[in-house]
Amino acid sequence: MKMKYKKKSIPPLSLIERFSNEKIFLIIIFCIFIFSALFYNQPQIAMWIGFLTAAYATVSNDSIQSLGTFIESNKHRKWYVLWLYIGAIFLVTIAISWFTLNGDVTYGRLIDAEDVSKYPHPENFSFFMLMAPLVLLILTRLRMPVSTTFLMLSVFSSSSSGITSMITKSLSGYVIAFVLSVLIWFFGYNYIRRKFKGRKVHPSWMVAQWIVSGILWSVWVMQDGANVAVFLPRRLDVTQFVIFCVVIFLGLGILFYLRGDRIQKVVSEKSRVSDVRAATLIDLSYALILIYKLFISTVPMSTTWVFLGLIGGREIAINLARLKKGKKHKNKALKMIGKDFSFAAIGLIISVMLAATVNEAIKTDLLNFFGL
Repeated sequence: MKMKYKKKSIPPLSLIERFSNEKIFLIIIFCIFIFSALFYNQPQIAMWIGFLTAAYATVSNDSIQSLGTFIESNKHRKWYVLWLYIGAIFLVTIAISWFTLNGDVTYGRLIDAEDVSKYPHPENFSFFMLMAPLVLLILTRLRMPVSTTFLMLSVFSSSSSGITSMITKSLSGYVIAFVLSVLIWFFGYNYIRRKFKGRKVHPSWMVAQWIVSGILWSVWVMQDGANVAVFLPRRLDVTQFVIFCVVIFLGLGILFYLRGDRIQKVVSEKSRVSDVRAATLIDLSYALILIYKLFISTVPMSTTWVFLGLIGGREIAINLARLKKGKKHKNKALKMIGKDFSFAAIGLIISVMLAATVNEAIKTDLLNFFGL
């Protein structure tokens, strides 16, 4: 008697897994483009289109810096545990700003106490304003760690001074992060390697990493929450505040379900980032720099550039400190740093081009700068 075997049925893809599919992604991009073209001249609709696109694009692109090492070193944990922890910190951080600053969720990045803003909320949106988050979404899909600050805020800047101040602060942040990272990992490499040699990790390291990652995420929200909120009024009413919180909270859930999505490779390709001890040191260095930059001025800054300086300096330091001979590892590190920095530069160029398209004053300043 022949035995009949049932073929195992393959479960259908979930909605989120479908979103990861290239064809579905292209359809979504096309739909956003069409909606942007149809409704950019209707402010109440346009601002929500821009916000929804910016919310996922910004969080998913910047996940590599604020959450990348946290995701990488906690791959063995349930995604929803990570999501609820990070989501709760986001809600508390945003609520503090909204309650204490009269409806402002950006900690003064977009508007000061006198209601003056270098990045005013427009009465009418232009088509290119809505294209900024769409471009960011595409670049994120291509695993390019570009600056969301430049892409999102440049098109809203009232003058070129708003852009130059961001660039100056971001460049100084990159240099500080690079130098600090080189010093820590070059001079401390042998000690760190000796202490981290064993695969067995003391439970206190896990506790420390979750605390440090929580602090880093909260400080990042204070710095870069403006990149998402820029499409909304500078002071949110209760309804707008609830929508703002719910959308980003759910977006974080998608991000953790996808384990950082494709751009997570920018972190995972770096040396031993999955080690919770190394991840904690990286996040602690990053958090300290952001805290310093957060309190010296309210000028928005590219946290992406700071992060790239941090992991770039680490890669250089580790490969210089290694006793292995040969240039293979050093060349690999230089190529990774060069690739990351070139992507960041591409993002800056695109940002300035979009800003010049939207704002005539910025276009004039650029033409004068190049003597045209």
